[in-house]
Amino acid sequence: MKGLAIVGGGNICAALLSGLLDGDTPLVNQDQIAVVEQLPDRAAYLRERFGVSTSGLAEAVRASDTVVLMVKPYHIEDLLPRLAEHLTPDHLVISVIGGVSTGRVESDLPKTPVVRAMPNTAASVGQAITAISAGAYAEDTHLDRAESLLRAVGKVVRVPETQLNAITAFSGSGPAFFFYFAEALIDAGVLLGLPRALSEEMVIQTAVGAAAMLRDSGDDPVHLRAAVSSPGGTTITAIRELEKAGVRGAVMAATEAGRDRTNQISEQADRTGR
Repeated sequence: MKGLAIVGGGNICAALLSGLLDGDTPLVNQDQIAVVEQLPDRAAYLRERFGVSTSGLAEAVRASDTVVLMVKPYHIEDLLPRLAEHLTPDHLVISVIGGVSTGRVESDLPKTPVVRAMPNTAASVGQAITAISAGAYAEDTHLDRAESLLRAVGKVVRVPETQLNAITAFSGSGPAFFFYFAEALIDAGVLLGLPRALSEEMVIQTAVGAAAMLRDSGDDPVHLRAAVSSPGGTTITAIRELEKAGVRGAVMAATEAGRDRTNQISEQADRTGR
């Protein structure tokens, strides 16, 4: 890799830098990375924490062959035309912009290889699941390059772009759903008379253990839940209350709402490119 330019210095940027640089065998050298960040305090933090350079867009892109876009969707109307001025045929653009299609990015970056990526917030602890999709001009070698970078923050899967808005709705938002349920369980422990600190410790470790069982046991959630649900016991009685409250349907409705909102963002972004 010639160099890596990251446009946008937010939390996902910091997570990616940590994954790339903090291990025993860094995937990229510090002097190969330039971050474009408008907020002076944030830029200073990234320089001090990771030893990377911060620079203007033109300088960062000229020194790179891979450009990762990590900005909010409303920034693209101004950003993409400026970016186009500095790209060469050798550049790869990796777009980590929620709800923005590769086609929208390509409309301002003609014939540029674009890979769209959707990580989630667990990137901050190196446990993300990131879905990637190729744009019209991206080849397998470009997907390989994107995957090698994004594996620094967790697992990577390749999917058709038609699935990415759905993935944004349940995987991108998924950690928030788990946090929401954990919050409810902690409050439930307090309701039952436990100190909050103890309830929180119990819930966190329960979540870690359950996730490990899902990952490592080879069983699906239905069988794992059934194994805990003894006939006439505590768990099945509690599960009945969750079913009566419509929790399963609410989760499905929530992901549909998230998908619909992501579709709206995509449509708004596409209109700006016409």
